[in-house]
Amino acid sequence: MHNSLSLSRFGAIALAPFALAACAAGPSTQLPPATYTTENAEAPTEKYILGPLDQITVHVWRNPELSAEDIQVRPDGRITIPLVQDMVAVGKTPTQLQEDIKKELSEYIEQPIVSVIVNEFNGALPQQIRITGAGAVPAALPFRANMTVLDAMIAVGGLGEFAAGNRATLTRYDAELGENQTFRLRLKDLLNKGDPSANVALKPGDTISIPESRF
Repeated sequence: MHNSLSLSRFGAIALAPFALAACAAGPSTQLPPATYTTENAEAPTEKYILGPLDQITVHVWRNPELSAEDIQVRPDGRITIPLVQDMVAVGKTPTQLQEDIKKELSEYIEQPIVSVIVNEFNGALPQQIRITGAGAVPAALPFRANMTVLDAMIAVGGLGEFAAGNRATLTRYDAELGENQTFRLRLKDLLNKGDPSANVALKPGDTISIPESRF
């Protein structure tokens, strides 16, 4: 009985470092590599949603006095143009916004024809790609069609001096599960070795977290 208990304790002690190592290792699931084909090279993505600080032009056909160029969406998510005050722009597609402006202007002119053009893009906050931690420059980037981890890392200047690139993670919200999912990234292999299998496709709202190396 005593020997059995001792062996049990010894086994628990012996396995403890492995359990701790498994916990420290973090997520083991890795997303499949990004693929490039002639079919998806220029494939469109989800419709663009306007965000704070986006810069737009509103053109009203045959009514230049009602048109407005280079309007910046305010931090509160609204815009103001002639005859339209404090209209919500954030969370709408350009087409939705032009339809709302058209509805407002129809009270003053007959059958207005309105177009909204996005000049500078930031994107709605839920659509941005965020890079945090030990990247060269932590940042929030507007998502674009067919964007990959490599594109995001090039945009922020790669890894920082003390970054542990192969311990980086990608956090993505899964709408079906109603929770965040975390995946392993191998940024060092991707950037330093050019390993294409370490490059993965991004989705709007992804967050890349890069820890520092342990000394």
